[in-house]
Amino acid sequence: MNAVLFDMDGVLVNSEDYWTEFQAEDILPAAVPDDDVDVAEVTGMNYRETYDYLEAEYGTAISREEFEERFEETAREIYREHVEALSGLHDLLAELDARGVERALVSSSPHEWIDIVLERFNLEGSFDHVISAEDIDAAGKPEPDVFEYAASEVGVPAEECVVVEDSENGVEAGARAGALVVAYRIDAHDDLDLSPADEIADSAAELRETVLESAS
Repeated sequence: MNAVLFDMDGVLVNSEDYWTEFQAEDILPAAVPDDDVDVAEVTGMNYRETYDYLEAEYGTAISREEFEERFEETAREIYREHVEALSGLHDLLAELDARGVERALVSSSPHEWIDIVLERFNLEGSFDHVISAEDIDAAGKPEPDVFEYAASEVGVPAEECVVVEDSENGVEAGARAGALVVAYRIDAHDDLDLSPADEIADSAAELRETVLESAS
Protein backbone atom coordinates (compact mmCIF):
# COMPACT_ATOMS: atom_id res chain seq x y z
CA MET A 1 0.00 0.00 0.00
CA ASN A 2 1.41 3.34 -1.09
CA ALA A 3 -0.88 5.87 0.61
CA VAL A 4 -2.91 6.24 3.79
CA LEU A 5 -6.09 8.32 3.73
CA PHE A 6 -7.06 9.39 7.24
CA ASP A 7 -10.52 10.53 8.26
CA MET A 8 -10.33 13.37 10.79
CA ASP A 9 -13.30 13.21 13.15
CA GLY A 10 -13.08 10.17 15.39
CA VAL A 11 -9.69 9.13 14.01
CA LEU A 12 -7.17 11.96 14.15
CA VAL A 13 -9.09 13.70 16.93
CA ASN A 14 -11.72 12.39 19.37
CA SER A 15 -14.36 14.87 18.19
CA GLU A 16 -17.03 12.21 17.60
CA ASP A 17 -17.58 11.98 21.36
CA TYR A 18 -18.64 15.62 21.31
CA TRP A 19 -20.43 15.53 17.96
CA THR A 20 -22.49 12.51 19.01
CA GLU A 21 -23.66 14.29 22.16
CA PHE A 22 -24.45 17.49 20.24
CA GLN A 23 -26.39 15.65 17.56
CA ALA A 24 -28.29 13.36 19.92
CA GLU A 25 -29.21 15.99 22.49
CA ASP A 26 -29.39 19.23 20.52
CA ILE A 27 -29.50 19.41 16.75
CA LEU A 28 -31.45 16.27 15.79
CA PRO A 29 -34.27 16.84 18.34
CA ALA A 30 -34.48 20.45 17.16
CA ALA A 31 -34.44 19.60 13.46
CA VAL A 32 -36.66 16.51 13.60
CA PRO A 33 -38.66 16.74 16.85
CA ASP A 34 -41.27 14.16 15.89
CA ASP A 35 -38.86 11.35 14.99
CA ASP A 36 -36.14 9.49 16.88
CA VAL A 37 -33.23 9.70 14.44
CA ASP A 38 -30.22 7.51 15.17
CA VAL A 39 -27.00 9.54 15.08
CA ALA A 40 -25.38 6.69 13.11
CA GLU A 41 -27.65 7.55 10.17
CA VAL A 42 -25.82 10.81 9.58
CA THR A 43 -22.36 10.15 11.00
CA GLY A 44 -19.70 10.75 8.37
CA MET A 45 -21.90 13.06 6.32
CA ASN A 46 -21.04 16.68 5.68
CA TYR A 47 -23.30 18.77 7.91
CA ARG A 48 -24.92 20.43 4.90
CA GLU A 49 -25.67 17.00 3.46
CA THR A 50 -27.07 16.03 6.85
CA TYR A 51 -29.67 18.76 6.53
CA ASP A 52 -30.55 17.60 3.02
CA TYR A 53 -30.89 14.02 4.27
CA LEU A 54 -33.10 14.98 7.22
CA GLU A 55 -35.27 17.22 5.06
CA ALA A 56 -35.76 14.47 2.48
CA GLU A 57 -36.33 11.61 4.93
CA TYR A 58 -38.27 13.30 7.73
CA GLY A 59 -38.92 16.96 7.01
CA THR A 60 -37.21 19.55 9.19
CA ALA A 61 -38.57 21.93 11.81
CA ILE A 62 -35.76 24.50 11.59
CA SER A 63 -34.32 26.43 8.67
CA ARG A 64 -31.13 25.45 6.88
CA GLU A 65 -29.55 28.71 8.06
CA GLU A 66 -30.24 27.98 11.74
CA PHE A 67 -29.09 24.37 11.33
CA GLU A 68 -25.78 25.38 9.78
CA GLU A 69 -25.20 28.20 12.28
CA ARG A 70 -25.59 25.77 15.19
CA PHE A 71 -23.13 23.35 13.59
CA GLU A 72 -20.55 26.04 12.83
CA GLU A 73 -20.70 27.54 16.32
CA THR A 74 -20.41 24.11 17.93
CA ALA A 75 -17.53 23.12 15.63
CA ARG A 76 -15.41 26.09 16.63
CA GLU A 77 -15.93 25.25 20.30
CA ILE A 78 -15.24 21.53 19.88
CA TYR A 79 -12.05 21.88 17.86
CA ARG A 80 -10.59 24.82 19.76
CA GLU A 81 -11.40 23.77 23.31
CA HIS A 82 -12.24 20.10 23.70
CA VAL A 83 -10.71 17.58 21.35
CA GLU A 84 -7.50 15.63 21.86
CA ALA A 85 -5.32 14.18 19.11
CA LEU A 86 -4.88 10.46 18.56
CA SER A 87 -2.18 9.14 20.89
CA GLY A 88 1.10 8.75 19.01
CA LEU A 89 -0.20 10.52 15.91
CA HIS A 90 2.94 12.52 15.17
CA ASP A 91 5.16 9.42 15.44
CA LEU A 92 2.80 7.47 13.15
CA LEU A 93 2.86 10.18 10.48
CA ALA A 94 6.63 10.52 10.76
CA GLU A 95 7.11 6.76 10.32
CA LEU A 96 4.86 6.72 7.25
CA ASP A 97 6.84 9.64 5.85
CA ALA A 98 10.12 7.81 6.46
CA ARG A 99 8.76 4.84 4.52
CA GLY A 100 7.79 7.05 1.60
CA VAL A 101 4.06 6.48 2.11
CA GLU A 102 1.79 9.31 0.97
CA ARG A 103 -0.41 10.73 3.74
CA ALA A 104 -3.73 12.46 3.14
CA LEU A 105 -6.32 13.88 5.51
CA VAL A 106 -9.74 13.23 3.96
CA SER A 107 -12.68 14.67 5.85
CA SER A 108 -16.34 15.55 5.42
CA SER A 109 -15.64 18.65 7.51
CA PRO A 110 -14.99 21.98 5.78
CA HIS A 111 -11.46 23.36 5.53
CA GLU A 112 -12.16 25.96 8.22
CA TRP A 113 -12.61 23.21 10.80
CA ILE A 114 -9.73 21.12 9.46
CA ASP A 115 -7.40 24.12 9.68
CA ILE A 116 -8.24 24.61 13.36
CA VAL A 117 -7.19 21.01 14.06
CA LEU A 118 -4.01 21.24 11.98
CA GLU A 119 -2.91 24.44 13.72
CA ARG A 120 -3.88 23.41 17.24
CA PHE A 121 -1.99 20.11 17.11
CA ASN A 122 0.99 21.29 15.04
CA LEU A 123 0.06 19.11 12.09
CA GLU A 124 0.61 21.65 9.34
CA GLY A 125 2.89 20.02 6.80
CA SER A 126 2.33 16.53 8.25
CA PHE A 127 0.05 15.53 5.36
CA ASP A 128 0.88 15.53 1.67
CA HIS A 129 -2.74 16.38 0.88
CA VAL A 130 -5.61 17.86 2.89
CA ILE A 131 -8.97 17.15 1.28
CA SER A 132 -12.46 18.21 2.30
CA ALA A 133 -15.58 16.67 0.81
CA GLU A 134 -16.51 20.26 0.01
CA ASP A 135 -13.70 20.31 -2.56
CA ILE A 136 -15.75 18.15 -4.92
CA ASP A 137 -19.22 18.35 -6.37
CA ALA A 138 -20.20 14.78 -5.60
CA ALA A 139 -22.13 12.67 -3.15
CA GLY A 140 -20.75 12.33 0.38
CA LYS A 141 -20.12 9.20 2.40
CA PRO A 142 -21.22 6.38 2.18
CA GLU A 143 -20.71 7.03 -1.54
CA PRO A 144 -17.06 6.39 -2.47
CA ASP A 145 -16.53 9.68 -4.33
CA VAL A 146 -14.39 11.50 -1.77
CA PHE A 147 -11.94 8.61 -1.41
CA GLU A 148 -11.79 8.08 -5.17
CA TYR A 149 -11.04 11.79 -5.52
CA ALA A 150 -8.42 11.62 -2.76
CA ALA A 151 -6.69 8.69 -4.44
CA SER A 152 -6.53 10.62 -7.71
CA GLU A 153 -5.09 13.66 -5.93
CA VAL A 154 -2.48 11.53 -4.19
CA GLY A 155 -1.69 9.85 -7.49
CA VAL A 156 -2.19 6.31 -6.21
CA PRO A 157 -4.92 3.88 -7.34
CA ALA A 158 -7.60 3.46 -4.67
CA GLU A 159 -6.72 -0.24 -4.51
CA GLU A 160 -3.25 0.77 -3.24
CA CYS A 161 -4.62 3.07 -0.52
CA VAL A 162 -5.37 2.39 3.14
CA VAL A 163 -8.47 4.22 4.36
CA VAL A 164 -8.71 4.81 8.13
CA GLU A 165 -12.28 5.43 9.28
CA ASP A 166 -14.48 5.18 12.38
CA SER A 167 -18.06 5.49 11.06
CA GLU A 168 -20.29 3.05 9.17
CA ASN A 169 -20.70 5.54 6.34
CA GLY A 170 -16.96 6.15 6.14
CA VAL A 171 -16.05 2.46 6.25
CA GLU A 172 -18.58 1.72 3.53
CA ALA A 173 -17.27 4.59 1.39
CA GLY A 174 -13.70 3.32 1.66
CA ALA A 175 -14.72 -0.24 0.85
CA ARG A 176 -16.77 0.86 -2.15
CA ALA A 177 -13.78 2.85 -3.43
CA GLY A 178 -11.81 -0.40 -3.45
CA ALA A 179 -9.33 0.62 -0.77
CA LEU A 180 -8.07 -1.48 2.12
CA VAL A 181 -10.12 -0.20 5.07
CA VAL A 182 -8.92 -0.04 8.67
CA ALA A 183 -11.81 0.74 11.01
CA TYR A 184 -11.18 2.37 14.37
CA ARG A 185 -13.80 1.34 16.91
CA ILE A 186 -14.37 4.20 19.36
CA ASP A 187 -16.65 4.58 22.38
CA ALA A 188 -18.89 7.07 20.57
CA HIS A 189 -19.64 4.42 17.92
CA ASP A 190 -19.21 1.16 19.80
CA ASP A 191 -22.38 -0.38 18.38
CA LEU A 192 -21.71 0.19 14.67
CA ASP A 193 -21.47 -2.48 12.01
CA LEU A 194 -17.88 -2.17 10.81
CA SER A 195 -17.85 -5.54 9.04
CA PRO A 196 -17.06 -4.09 5.57
CA ALA A 197 -13.61 -3.12 6.94
CA ASP A 198 -10.60 -5.30 6.27
CA GLU A 199 -9.19 -4.70 9.75
CA ILE A 200 -10.70 -3.34 12.97
CA ALA A 201 -8.64 -1.68 15.71
CA ASP A 202 -9.99 -1.18 19.21
CA SER A 203 -7.33 1.12 20.63
CA ALA A 204 -5.00 3.88 19.49
CA ALA A 205 -1.99 1.57 19.85
CA GLU A 206 -3.68 -1.16 17.82
CA LEU A 207 -4.70 1.38 15.18
CA ARG A 208 -1.12 2.65 14.78
CA GLU A 209 0.22 -0.89 14.56
CA THR A 210 -2.42 -1.95 12.03
CA VAL A 211 -1.86 1.07 9.80
CA LEU A 212 1.90 0.53 9.78
CA GLU A 213 1.49 -3.16 9.00
CA SER A 214 -0.97 -2.37 6.20
CA ALA A 215 1.31 0.25 4.70
CA SER A 216 4.48 -1.83 4.85
